Amino acid sequence: MAPLRAPLFRWYFASRSINLIGNTMAPVALAFAVLQVSSAAIALGVVLAARTIPLLVFLLLGGVAADRFGRARVIAVSNLASGLSQAAAAALLLTGHAQLWHLVVLSVVNGTAAAAGIPAMNGLMPQLVSRELLQEANAMTSLTRAVLAILGPSLAAVFVVGAGPGWALLVDAGSWLLATLLMLPVRVSGVSAPPRRSLLHDLADGWGFFRTTTWLWLGVSATCLLNALYEGAFITLGPVRAQRSELGPHGWGLTLSVQGVGVLLATLALLRWRLRRPLLLGMVGMALFGLPMVALGSTTRLPVVLVAALLSGLGIQVFSMGWNLALQENIPQDLLSRASSYDQLGSYAAIPIGQICLGPVAAAYGLGQVMLACGLVYVAVSLLLLLNPSIRGLTRHLPDTSARVA
Repeated sequence: MAPLRAPLFRWYFASRSINLIGNTMAPVALAFAVLQVSSAAIALGVVLAARTIPLLVFLLLGGVAADRFGRARVIAVSNLASGLSQAAAAALLLTGHAQLWHLVVLSVVNGTAAAAGIPAMNGLMPQLVSRELLQEANAMTSLTRAVLAILGPSLAAVFVVGAGPGWALLVDAGSWLLATLLMLPVRVSGVSAPPRRSLLHDLADGWGFFRTTTWLWLGVSATCLLNALYEGAFITLGPVRAQRSELGPHGWGLTLSVQGVGVLLATLALLRWRLRRPLLLGMVGMALFGLPMVALGSTTRLPVVLVAALLSGLGIQVFSMGWNLALQENIPQDLLSRASSYDQLGSYAAIPIGQICLGPVAAAYGLGQVMLACGLVYVAVSLLLLLNPSIRGLTRHLPDTSARVA
């Protein structure tokens, strides 16, 4: 619990925790909000892509802004814009005036806000705690996320069935706005060169580091494909598969909650065991993350899907921890948000393709067949990354502690 003694980390931790309460409900609420407006499989993909595309367009600028003007300040502004866009969506749904184009436009606003917030968030943690406490600080934040990931989707499903998706989105909006207030005491200055340097110069510095770091560009290139498969096959087609089978909204919410249980278990383990080879174990964990697509592609039996979801939660938390530590410990502080923005840009670049294209492909070839194929490719690509020595051999330099090393 040592990281909580850092005053700035306490405020950051409170802000993230409050925000995650609503944020874990949002995917379920948004999915069934879109399906309430339009039953077409492609409709959800369009709304999700409407968030992803502006995120990609403005992500590099978000990285520059975070390094230049202060990451905490950029996060607060991003939170405020996200909260207002979710509040508008909730109001439209609750008053019965929501149309598909409304949700598309508000997703564009939300994605633009996220383009600033994500690089800032990725670069802030090393400014709040010392290097030897990075894993513990990341694990504590992940622990809160994991607990809420168990409760949030199932609670959202209850809202969807009992009151409608608008109420869940309203909770999410409130969490963003409260998180904005809690970030205000976190005052951390920018860490890059003075603003008199050109924007292109700042972007070039980040790109130079990114393209010359093999494990970074190779991992991001693979993740570009993997995220397109996951977002397109699991997040976009998964609710449709659930709605058209015996799983239904409750089964889908339970699947996401059990995935959260896996994340929680992995996080508890990572509070004790330190990752010595973060990317080697991380890529194995990434392979496990593809199992729910394989399961849903093969069957809609709830026990099988839940086992796959549990393993995927374990795996993605190991990957997330390993990747975050690799970034935080191996990228210079003054470049961290910019390099992270290239990481996020590459990782998200193909997501709209998956979100928009896999719906028509599934309509032509079948939901199950497309999800199974995407899942198998996902697992294979994750494991193939281990053939590269810069990924397999990346080692952390840890201080002597009583914690065990994995």
